Amino acid sequence: MKKLLLIIVLVSLALTATAQTAEEYFNRGFKKIQLNDDKGAIEDLTKGIEIDPNEFAYYLRGLVKDGLDDYSGAIADFTKAIEINPNYFKAYINRGFSKYNLKDYYGAISDYTKVLEINPNDADTFINRGNSKKDLGDYSGAIADYTKAIEINPNYFNAYLGRGVAKYKLKDYNGAIADYTKAIGLNPNFAKAYYNRGVSKYFSEDSNGACKDARKSQELGYEASDLIKDACN
Repeated sequence: MKKLLLIIVLVSLALTATAQTAEEYFNRGFKKIQLNDDKGAIEDLTKGIEIDPNEFAYYLRGLVKDGLDDYSGAIADFTKAIEINPNYFKAYINRGFSKYNLKDYYGAISDYTKVLEINPNDADTFINRGNSKKDLGDYSGAIADYTKAIEINPNYFNAYLGRGVAKYKLKDYNGAIADYTKAIGLNPNFAKAYYNRGVSKYFSEDSNGACKDARKSQELGYEASDLIKDACN
């Protein structure tokens, strides 16, 4: 009986030591992230995962890999995190980012859609899905997503900017001008918004307005000499 109790105690101590070792690797990896030692962080996180393969560790390693532009490696880690916890919405979000960076827009849309099933009021994810749709040429779908983001957050600068681009692509120049004007109201020093609005005004035959916006964007540091040449003569 004493021998059995001793074995149980030894096994318990061994498990505790193993768990502590995994935690030590994770903590050391996290500290290396803070020190911008990403490769060292990956090494420690990998050692910790070998001992304790949990979703947060995979997620954290995925973030580090994404920061190193190892998007395929990041996707693999986010996928492991999702396999362990199918409702880990942050893993879906960041896997979507990594897929987007690999120009896998359909894959990104799939992940963003999953996020919105879990959290239907995530304005950022509507923006991200809208960007993916825009890059696929689905401008109507992009407009719908940007509009949802605006419904959630009426002061979302990037939503107006993105929706303006999508409307421009559909030759809805007046709609684009309205969105760029809203974006400028939210961020009056964003030069490209003036440039984009100027281009839309040019194509809606408002050369005077286009010229003013082109000069303003140039004044704010955006290269607009092409539009100035076309609109201001």
